[in-house]
Amino acid sequence: MSPPSPHPRRTRLPRAFYSRDPRVVAPELLNKILLRDDGRAGRIVEVEAYAGAEDPAAHSYRGKTARNATMFGPGGHLYVYFTYGMHWCANAVCGRPGEGVGVLLRAMEPLDGIELMREARRFPARTRDIASGPGRLAQAMGIDRTFDGADLVTMERGITIVSDGTPPPEHPIAGPRIGIRHAVEHPWRWHVPEHAHVSKTRAGVPPARKGRGKT
Repeated sequence: MSPPSPHPRRTRLPRAFYSRDPRVVAPELLNKILLRDDGRAGRIVEVEAYAGAEDPAAHSYRGKTARNATMFGPGGHLYVYFTYGMHWCANAVCGRPGEGVGVLLRAMEPLDGIELMREARRFPARTRDIASGPGRLAQAMGIDRTFDGADLVTMERGITIVSDGTPPPEHPIAGPRIGIRHAVEHPWRWHVPEHAHVSKTRAGVPPARKGRGKT
C-alpha cells in the first residue's frame, strides 16, 4: 500500500513523471508545490533543465563524481549541491538511471509555513524575496547537503513535490539559463508569466520567449 498523501488535495508526483527528458519535465513542474513535513510549502514558478552529457552547463557533463552521483540515479530524487561557497541549490533528478539529467528549482511562491521560511531567510522585508532564486529557495525550505539523494516520490527525509490540481501555464516563458558560462544559447529556463516571485534576470541576458517542452 502506498503511503498516504501529505494533504487531501495534494498528490505526490509519481516516479514516471520524473523519468523523462528534463526539458519536458521542467515546464510541467511549474505550479507544482514543493512541500516539507514541517508544513513549509511553496508553488514552483521558475525552473531550469540540465541535459547531462549533451549539456556543457550540467554538473554531470563530464561523468559521475562523488559530488554529482545522485544525478545518475533514478528519477524522482533530490540532487543538492553547494555553489559560490555560500548557497545550496536543489534539483529534481530526471530521466533514467545513468543519464545524469535534472531540473533546478529556481524560484517559488511561499504558500504555507511562511513564518518558518522568513526565519530561515533571516526575515526579508518582502515576501517575494523569500524564495526568488535557487539559493533563497533552498534556504527558505531548510534544504542542505543532508537532503541530497532524498526520494521525492516517497517523501523520504520529509520532502516531496505535489500537485494540487493547478495546471502548468499554457504558455510558460522560456529563455536562457542564468549564471552559466557554457551552452548559454539554449532556452532551457521556464517560468510562470508575469509572476512576482520569479527571480530577476541579470543585465545583458537575452529576453525570454514563450514556449514549452523539449527544445
